[in-house]
Amino acid sequence: MYTILDKKKLNATVTKMVIEAPLVARKAQPGQFIIFRATEDGERVPLTISDYDRDNGTVTIIFQIVGATTMELNQLEVGETLADFVGPLGTPSALEGLKKVAVVGGGVGCAIAYPVAKKLHELGAEVHTIVGFRSKDLMILEQEFEAVSDRICKMSDDGSWGEKGLVTHALEALIREGNAYDEVIAIGPLIMMKFVAQLTKTYGIKTVVSMNPIMIDGTGMCGCCRLTVGGETRFACVDGPDFDGHLVDFDEAMHRGGMYRDAETKAREHACRLLQKAGD
Repeated sequence: MYTILDKKKLNATVTKMVIEAPLVARKAQPGQFIIFRATEDGERVPLTISDYDRDNGTVTIIFQIVGATTMELNQLEVGETLADFVGPLGTPSALEGLKKVAVVGGGVGCAIAYPVAKKLHELGAEVHTIVGFRSKDLMILEQEFEAVSDRICKMSDDGSWGEKGLVTHALEALIREGNAYDEVIAIGPLIMMKFVAQLTKTYGIKTVVSMNPIMIDGTGMCGCCRLTVGGETRFACVDGPDFDGHLVDFDEAMHRGGMYRDAETKAREHACRLLQKAGD
């Protein structure tokens, strides 16, 4: 039984849940993900682990309400249970030995960037975080990032939170200050990761990106998360989700990621009507 122990609305479209899952918590690492089903007849969906507590046997997930299944998940309340919660899956982020790292998070991708920054902090690395959102209303995990960062740059597209501008602006400013990073880790929208990788390539800084946004099935069977890395085909769920950002074909990944947008919209509208009827 995967009981929901805590639920918190982080913003209008993002929810945080703490799930009782001791076997998953025992082995979870930053960068890994779980596959859940909200109900017995529900869709299987992968979500990256946002945090874990081995002592209490809990795993934290943060999800954006974008489709029918996340709408269904968001309907569950504290005390209710998920049908399935399988993991940890995927290859953990390789963080050992890094001394100075810039962690760049964008939007809901910050939920995945946070455990990476937290682990680096625990390992004694100097952690500079750059977190960006379209506006203050969409901001999440501000205090959590502050607690694990030696330096933090807060960015928003409209200037309503932190400084106005893109995460790449802040990253380049830090690099030009003379910060020599062992690695830059970027997690967020594909377009954001693409431009972070383009920037760091000009400075010769190793860059790792998380390709979790294109995962669907989570086992490699559906083929939807295949991507080209250094001219070779890889699968985000079984070979990643972390890859060398300078080798990823982002244009191909973004094209594939948009193929099912219309179908997802129709599914969301259908689910919304069903949920409204259930609430009558």
